[in-house]
Amino acid sequence: MSYGDPNNPYGQPPQQPPAAPGYGYPQAPPGVPPQQGYGYPQQPAYPGYPGGNMMPQSMPGLMMTARVLLFIVSAVQILIGIFAIFGAATVNDASNAASDTFGDNEFSDLGQTSAGIILVVALLFVGLAALSITLGVKFSKGGQGVRITTMVYGILGALFGVLILLGSAGADSTVGLVWALLWVGFGGIMAAAMIAPSGAAWFNRPRY
Repeated sequence: MSYGDPNNPYGQPPQQPPAAPGYGYPQAPPGVPPQQGYGYPQQPAYPGYPGGNMMPQSMPGLMMTARVLLFIVSAVQILIGIFAIFGAATVNDASNAASDTFGDNEFSDLGQTSAGIILVVALLFVGLAALSITLGVKFSKGGQGVRITTMVYGILGALFGVLILLGSAGADSTVGLVWALLWVGFGGIMAAAMIAPSGAAWFNRPRY
């Protein structure tokens, strides 16, 4: 019985010759990893593609706070605008009734002028409410324009609160002081969120 006989079922299987390398692929010596083919350099692995395994960035906490404050401010501005519109209509009706009863006089003219001023203020607050909502919505996909606008908006709101604070302190108005502190706090937080490095990085992030 020969172990070298290929027809012997109990013998050692014959040794297979090593596979010849393909054309253009020289065989590497033992212990050396095989080389890639000519003209096909190895490509580095990429971390992922948009919509694939790349995790989306999350909005920083200070940014989320500023966004919520924008929506709260917009709700307050809408309420002020609505009440001011009703106030302007009421003053105008009272002025017209006085004019019909007593004729044209300086008080009826003053009432109509006051109604016009109140209406302008109401429209201003409604416009500011629309701006607050727009900025809050644009936080997720907006760029540097949204950041700069929100920063200026917050600074102006804080300055407006300081003016109310000074006026309320002179008039000894507790309600005015509370209102002023709210405006200063809200405006300061919004401005600080835009000035902070996390806010700048959020609006500079790549978008796909």
